Amino acid sequence: MLELDHIHLSYPAAGGRLQAVSDLSLSLEGGQIACLLGASGCGKTTVLRAIAGFEPLDEGEIRLAGRVLSTVGGQVEPEHRRVGMMFQDYALFPHLTVAQNVAFGLRRLSAKARAQTVREMLALTDLDGLGNRYPHQLSGGQQQRVALARALAPEPQLLLLDEPFSNLDIDAREKLAFELRDILKAAGRTALLVTHNQAEAFAIADRIGVMQERTLAQWDSPYGLHHHPATPEIAAFIRREALLAQRAQACLRGRPGAPAAA
Repeated sequence: MLELDHIHLSYPAAGGRLQAVSDLSLSLEGGQIACLLGASGCGKTTVLRAIAGFEPLDEGEIRLAGRVLSTVGGQVEPEHRRVGMMFQDYALFPHLTVAQNVAFGLRRLSAKARAQTVREMLALTDLDGLGNRYPHQLSGGQQQRVALARALAPEPQLLLLDEPFSNLDIDAREKLAFELRDILKAAGRTALLVTHNQAEAFAIADRIGVMQERTLAQWDSPYGLHHHPATPEIAAFIRREALLAQRAQACLRGRPGAPAAA
Protein backbone atom coordinates (compact mmCIF):
# COMPACT_ATOMS: atom_id res chain seq x y z
CA MET A 1 0.00 0.00 0.00
CA LEU A 2 2.59 2.58 1.12
CA GLU A 3 6.23 2.54 -0.02
CA LEU A 4 8.97 5.00 0.89
CA ASP A 5 12.03 4.32 -1.21
CA HIS A 6 15.31 5.85 0.06
CA ILE A 7 13.83 9.28 0.74
CA HIS A 8 15.93 12.28 1.77
CA LEU A 9 14.49 15.57 3.08
CA SER A 10 16.13 18.83 4.09
CA TYR A 11 15.29 22.41 5.04
CA PRO A 12 16.95 25.70 4.00
CA ALA A 13 19.46 26.88 6.60
CA ALA A 14 22.19 29.46 6.92
CA GLY A 15 25.05 28.43 4.64
CA GLY A 16 23.12 25.66 2.86
CA ARG A 17 20.51 23.08 3.83
CA LEU A 18 19.83 21.20 7.06
CA GLN A 19 19.28 17.44 6.72
CA ALA A 20 15.93 16.44 8.25
CA VAL A 21 15.58 12.83 7.04
CA SER A 22 18.32 10.67 5.51
CA ASP A 23 17.92 7.55 3.32
CA LEU A 24 14.68 6.29 4.85
CA SER A 25 12.84 3.30 3.37
CA LEU A 26 9.77 1.41 4.58
CA SER A 27 6.73 -0.44 3.26
CA LEU A 28 3.30 -0.79 4.83
CA GLU A 29 0.65 -3.30 3.77
CA GLY A 30 -2.99 -2.39 3.27
CA GLY A 31 -5.06 -2.49 6.47
CA GLN A 32 -2.03 -2.26 8.72
CA ILE A 33 -1.42 0.40 11.36
CA ALA A 34 2.16 1.60 11.70
CA CYS A 35 3.93 4.01 14.00
CA LEU A 36 7.08 6.07 13.71
CA LEU A 37 8.56 6.26 17.20
CA GLY A 38 11.33 8.56 18.32
CA ALA A 39 12.41 11.59 20.30
CA SER A 40 11.51 15.12 19.28
CA GLY A 41 13.57 16.36 16.36
CA CYS A 42 14.32 12.93 14.88
CA GLY A 43 12.41 13.69 11.67
CA LYS A 44 9.25 11.62 12.14
CA THR A 45 6.78 14.48 11.59
CA THR A 46 8.76 15.57 8.53
CA VAL A 47 8.22 12.10 7.06
CA LEU A 48 4.48 12.44 7.67
CA ARG A 49 4.43 15.85 5.98
CA ALA A 50 6.30 14.47 2.98
CA ILE A 51 3.75 11.65 2.57
CA ALA A 52 0.93 14.20 2.82
CA GLY A 53 2.59 16.29 0.10
CA PHE A 54 3.63 19.25 2.24
CA GLU A 55 7.40 18.70 1.88
CA PRO A 56 9.31 18.03 -1.38
CA LEU A 57 11.86 15.23 -1.61
CA ASP A 58 15.57 15.79 -2.21
CA GLU A 59 15.98 12.14 -3.22
CA GLY A 60 13.90 8.98 -3.37
CA GLU A 61 10.26 8.22 -4.11
CA ILE A 62 6.94 7.86 -2.28
CA ARG A 63 4.28 5.49 -3.69
CA LEU A 64 0.75 4.73 -2.53
CA ALA A 65 -1.06 1.70 -3.97
CA GLY A 66 1.48 1.64 -6.79
CA ARG A 67 0.94 5.31 -7.69
CA VAL A 68 3.92 7.65 -7.46
CA LEU A 69 3.04 10.55 -5.17
CA SER A 70 6.45 12.19 -4.77
CA THR A 71 9.75 12.03 -6.57
CA VAL A 72 12.60 14.48 -7.15
CA GLY A 73 11.26 17.45 -9.06
CA GLY A 74 7.62 16.41 -9.09
CA GLN A 75 4.74 15.48 -6.82
CA VAL A 76 0.99 15.00 -6.70
CA GLU A 77 -0.77 17.89 -4.94
CA PRO A 78 -1.96 17.09 -1.38
CA GLU A 79 -5.65 17.33 -2.25
CA HIS A 80 -5.28 14.69 -4.99
CA ARG A 81 -3.37 12.07 -2.97
CA ARG A 82 -6.28 10.33 -1.20
CA VAL A 83 -4.32 10.77 2.02
CA GLY A 84 -6.13 11.97 5.14
CA MET A 85 -4.42 13.71 8.02
CA MET A 86 -5.42 14.13 11.64
CA PHE A 87 -3.52 16.99 13.23
CA GLN A 88 -2.05 17.19 16.71
CA ASP A 89 -4.50 19.90 17.85
CA TYR A 90 -7.45 18.26 15.99
CA ALA A 91 -8.07 21.53 14.01
CA LEU A 92 -11.85 21.35 14.50
CA PHE A 93 -13.92 24.30 13.31
CA PRO A 94 -15.33 25.89 16.49
CA HIS A 95 -18.30 27.52 14.69
CA LEU A 96 -19.45 24.21 13.17
CA THR A 97 -21.32 21.40 14.89
CA VAL A 98 -19.87 17.91 15.21
CA ALA A 99 -21.89 16.74 12.20
CA GLN A 100 -20.83 19.76 10.14
CA ASN A 101 -17.18 19.18 11.02
CA VAL A 102 -17.41 15.54 9.90
CA ALA A 103 -19.18 16.56 6.68
CA PHE A 104 -16.64 19.26 5.80
CA GLY A 105 -14.68 17.15 3.30
CA LEU A 106 -17.78 15.65 1.67
CA ARG A 107 -19.01 18.61 -0.36
CA ARG A 108 -18.92 16.67 -3.63
CA LEU A 109 -21.50 14.18 -2.35
CA SER A 110 -25.24 14.72 -2.56
CA ALA A 111 -26.96 15.94 0.59
CA LYS A 112 -28.45 12.47 1.14
CA ALA A 113 -25.12 10.66 0.70
CA ARG A 114 -23.36 13.22 2.87
CA ALA A 115 -25.86 12.79 5.70
CA GLN A 116 -25.57 8.99 5.47
CA THR A 117 -21.77 9.11 5.63
CA VAL A 118 -21.88 11.43 8.65
CA ARG A 119 -24.25 9.04 10.46
CA GLU A 120 -21.94 6.11 9.70
CA MET A 121 -18.84 7.96 10.91
CA LEU A 122 -20.52 9.12 14.13
CA ALA A 123 -21.62 5.55 14.83
CA LEU A 124 -18.15 4.18 14.05
CA THR A 125 -16.48 6.61 16.45
CA ASP A 126 -19.09 6.26 19.23
CA LEU A 127 -20.42 9.78 18.79
CA ASP A 128 -24.09 8.94 18.23
CA GLY A 129 -26.32 11.67 19.61
CA LEU A 130 -23.58 14.32 19.63
CA GLY A 131 -23.95 15.57 16.05
CA ASN A 132 -25.59 18.86 17.06
CA ARG A 133 -23.03 19.78 19.70
CA TYR A 134 -20.11 22.14 19.18
CA PRO A 135 -16.45 21.24 19.84
CA HIS A 136 -16.25 23.31 23.04
CA GLN A 137 -19.07 21.21 24.50
CA LEU A 138 -17.06 17.99 24.18
CA SER A 139 -14.34 16.33 26.22
CA GLY A 140 -10.83 16.03 24.82
CA GLY A 141 -11.40 12.40 23.92
CA GLN A 142 -14.66 13.22 22.13
CA GLN A 143 -12.94 16.00 20.18
CA GLN A 144 -10.31 13.51 19.11
CA ARG A 145 -12.97 11.13 17.83
CA VAL A 146 -14.63 13.95 15.88
CA ALA A 147 -11.29 14.72 14.21
CA LEU A 148 -10.87 11.02 13.42
CA ALA A 149 -14.39 10.76 11.99
CA ARG A 150 -13.74 13.80 9.78
CA ALA A 151 -10.46 12.33 8.53
CA LEU A 152 -12.08 8.94 7.76
CA ALA A 153 -15.23 10.29 6.11
CA PRO A 154 -13.74 10.89 2.61
CA GLU A 155 -12.42 7.27 2.62
CA PRO A 156 -8.70 8.02 2.22
CA GLN A 157 -6.41 5.23 1.09
CA LEU A 158 -4.03 6.21 3.89
CA LEU A 159 -4.60 8.04 7.17
CA LEU A 160 -1.77 9.99 8.82
CA LEU A 161 -1.93 10.92 12.52
CA ASP A 162 0.48 13.39 14.11
CA GLU A 163 0.85 12.81 17.89
CA PRO A 164 -2.89 12.11 18.22
CA PHE A 165 -2.88 11.76 22.03
CA SER A 166 -0.56 14.59 23.02
CA ASN A 167 -3.37 16.82 24.36
CA LEU A 168 -4.82 14.14 26.65
CA ASP A 169 -3.94 12.98 30.15
CA ILE A 170 -2.36 9.56 30.73
CA ASP A 171 -5.56 7.72 31.63
CA ALA A 172 -7.38 9.07 28.55
CA ARG A 173 -4.40 8.32 26.33
CA GLU A 174 -4.32 4.66 27.32
CA LYS A 175 -8.06 4.20 26.80
CA LEU A 176 -8.19 6.06 23.48
CA ALA A 177 -5.13 4.33 22.07
CA PHE A 178 -6.98 1.02 22.12
CA GLU A 179 -10.19 2.70 20.91
CA LEU A 180 -8.33 4.23 17.97
CA ARG A 181 -6.94 0.87 16.95
CA ASP A 182 -10.40 -0.71 17.12
CA ILE A 183 -11.93 2.08 15.02
CA LEU A 184 -9.24 1.90 12.34
CA LYS A 185 -9.46 -1.88 12.16
CA ALA A 186 -13.27 -1.76 11.97
CA ALA A 187 -13.01 0.75 9.11
CA GLY A 188 -10.31 -1.34 7.39
CA ARG A 189 -8.03 1.66 7.06
CA THR A 190 -4.28 1.79 6.54
CA ALA A 191 -2.71 4.29 8.93
CA LEU A 192 0.64 5.73 9.93
CA LEU A 193 1.04 7.74 13.10
CA VAL A 194 3.96 9.43 14.79
CA THR A 195 4.59 9.59 18.53
CA HIS A 196 7.39 9.81 21.06
CA ASN A 197 5.38 7.62 23.46
CA GLN A 198 6.40 3.96 23.35
CA ALA A 199 3.29 2.71 25.17
CA GLU A 200 1.05 4.26 22.51
CA ALA A 201 3.09 2.72 19.71
CA PHE A 202 2.99 -0.78 21.22
CA ALA A 203 -0.75 -0.49 21.96
CA ILE A 204 -1.74 0.51 18.44
CA ALA A 205 0.73 -0.56 15.80
CA ASP A 206 1.20 -3.65 13.66
CA ARG A 207 4.58 -2.24 12.61
CA ILE A 208 6.84 0.17 14.49
CA GLY A 209 9.70 2.19 13.09
CA VAL A 210 12.28 3.55 15.52
CA MET A 211 13.82 6.76 14.20
CA GLN A 212 17.29 7.79 15.37
CA GLU A 213 19.75 10.22 13.84
CA ARG A 214 17.13 11.29 11.28
CA THR A 215 16.79 7.85 9.71
CA LEU A 216 14.93 4.59 10.32
CA ALA A 217 17.00 2.46 12.68
CA GLN A 218 14.55 -0.49 12.82
CA TRP A 219 11.20 -1.32 11.17
CA ASP A 220 9.61 -4.31 12.86
CA SER A 221 6.60 -5.81 14.62
CA PRO A 222 6.09 -4.78 18.27
CA TYR A 223 7.21 -8.26 19.33
CA GLY A 224 10.32 -8.15 17.15
CA LEU A 225 11.26 -4.69 18.33
CA HIS A 226 10.85 -5.58 22.00
CA HIS A 227 12.56 -8.99 21.90
CA HIS A 228 15.08 -8.45 19.09
CA PRO A 229 16.25 -4.82 19.00
CA ALA A 230 18.60 -4.27 16.08
CA THR A 231 21.21 -2.29 18.03
CA PRO A 232 22.25 -1.68 21.65
CA GLU A 233 21.01 1.91 21.24
CA ILE A 234 17.50 0.75 20.33
CA ALA A 235 17.50 -1.71 23.25
CA ALA A 236 18.48 1.10 25.63
CA PHE A 237 15.82 3.39 24.14
CA ILE A 238 13.08 0.78 24.59
CA ARG A 239 14.10 0.06 28.21
CA ARG A 240 14.44 3.74 29.11
CA GLU A 241 11.07 4.74 27.65
CA ALA A 242 9.31 1.83 29.36
CA LEU A 243 10.79 2.83 32.73
CA LEU A 244 9.82 6.49 32.27
CA ALA A 245 6.25 5.52 31.35
CA GLN A 246 5.94 3.32 34.45
CA ARG A 247 7.21 6.09 36.71
CA ALA A 248 4.90 8.68 35.15
CA GLN A 249 1.87 6.44 35.58
CA ALA A 250 2.77 5.69 39.18
CA CYS A 251 3.20 9.37 40.03
CA LEU A 252 -0.02 10.54 38.40
CA ARG A 253 -2.10 7.74 39.84
CA GLY A 254 -0.69 8.12 43.33
CA ARG A 255 0.37 4.53 43.77
CA PRO A 256 1.99 3.69 47.10
CA GLY A 257 5.73 3.92 46.89
CA ALA A 258 5.73 6.04 43.74
CA PRO A 259 8.52 8.64 43.54
CA ALA A 260 7.38 12.12 44.42
CA ALA A 261 6.51 14.39 41.50
CA ALA A 262 8.83 17.31 40.94
